[in-house]
Amino acid sequence: MTSQRTRDRMVGRLAGQGIRDTRVLEVMAAEPRHLFLDEALAHRAYEDTSLPIGHGQTLSQPWMVARMTELVIQEAPARVLEIGTGSGYQTLILSRLVPELWSIERINALHRRAGPRLRLLEAHNVRLRMADGGHGWPEEAPFDVILLTACAGELPEPLLAQLADGGVLITPLSTASGSQWLTRVQRRGDTFETQRLEPVRFVPLLEGVIR
Repeated sequence: MTSQRTRDRMVGRLAGQGIRDTRVLEVMAAEPRHLFLDEALAHRAYEDTSLPIGHGQTLSQPWMVARMTELVIQEAPARVLEIGTGSGYQTLILSRLVPELWSIERINALHRRAGPRLRLLEAHNVRLRMADGGHGWPEEAPFDVILLTACAGELPEPLLAQLADGGVLITPLSTASGSQWLTRVQRRGDTFETQRLEPVRFVPLLEGVIR
């Protein structure tokens, strides 16, 4: 269940579900998603579902990882900030496709596990921080793309401020009715153009850190 054949079947499903960027498909076919789960769940790593990673967090289903990655790399970014390292799998996929990547995790236990996994897989262009992701990484700003892997109730002002001019924020965003939409926000000087993409379901973006 963790073989190359299993990864190839996963990628075949992703292509059938509308993932078109061959760079994303090739990277996801090559990388060991099962290493980002506890051993008891590793055999389910390539199923079309999200899986628990502890602390109320999940590893997103493969389609969502692929879709988010497509949205990031279509901007041809040099500098990307990811909010929510989680297991580190989305971080790894991005690291293979962008020149420089910063990633923040608010839960120390997840942060401590992600670092060794990424080092083992030689993701040398990634810098990690344990912090409240809603504040971003101001000393490294501006970023060409900021990706949130948790659902915001409203657009976080500190993150908008850390976008380069022309830069893009990609985030799940909740509405007043409680629905969630994958949303693209592009900075144009001091204004922000918002585009709603598709319905999604993510854990909420929370404040503070858990040590």
